[in-house]
Amino acid sequence: MDTTTIFQHGTLGLLVPGLFDGTITAGELLTHGDTGIGTLDGLNGEVIILDGHAYQAREDGKIREIQPEETLPFASVHFEKPDISAQLALTTQADFEQQVVRDYRLTNVFAAIRVDGTFAKIKTRVAPRQEPPYKTLVAATTTQPEFTGEHVDGTIIGYYAPHLFQGATVGGFHLHFLSNDHQLGGHLLGFEVEQATLKVQHFADFHVHLPIDNEAYLQEQFDNEAIDHAINKAER
Repeated sequence: MDTTTIFQHGTLGLLVPGLFDGTITAGELLTHGDTGIGTLDGLNGEVIILDGHAYQAREDGKIREIQPEETLPFASVHFEKPDISAQLALTTQADFEQQVVRDYRLTNVFAAIRVDGTFAKIKTRVAPRQEPPYKTLVAATTTQPEFTGEHVDGTIIGYYAPHLFQGATVGGFHLHFLSNDHQLGGHLLGFEVEQATLKVQHFADFHVHLPIDNEAYLQEQFDNEAIDHAINKAER
């Protein structure tokens, strides 16, 4: 079991023009990691992978476990073995992100971020399912449901990536959330910590697996400037 590598299927950039067809099964993805994030075929909701189980946060607010045969166009996973653990209390997302980058020297490093605890406030959003012919990522996420909670027990999971890799993934933080009771989840928009445990896992290797059997991917002419703009608009 390799705990030094992030395995990523697809890129964030391929979602930008609307390449939303799933190209890896959840079953295969979980052979490469037990923890991570992603989205399902058709940009159908937000995926949260914890302790070897993959969950979908749906646009109707419900959470369900993903079946092995379901497919994903984009996901990042790793085998969890944190090298840092610290206690958090009474912090906002902005303060948290500044502190984590500074204290654990993440500017030019890939890292997994996990926060387990009680959150005074949580705000998430969920990408709505798309049907072919697909819109662009920005168009698909212009209107999307948002969900909030107060005094919620749960887990934040995701990654920090150097901004150099924007396009391959999200430069900076890309975080999802799942409550312990599976009543709230999605792409994280904001939070305030009451009390929680932070776990950080640094990685020397970033493995990108590309969907080279997908004809739409092979034919697409990607625009780096458009990708950067779209990620900043749709994923922040």
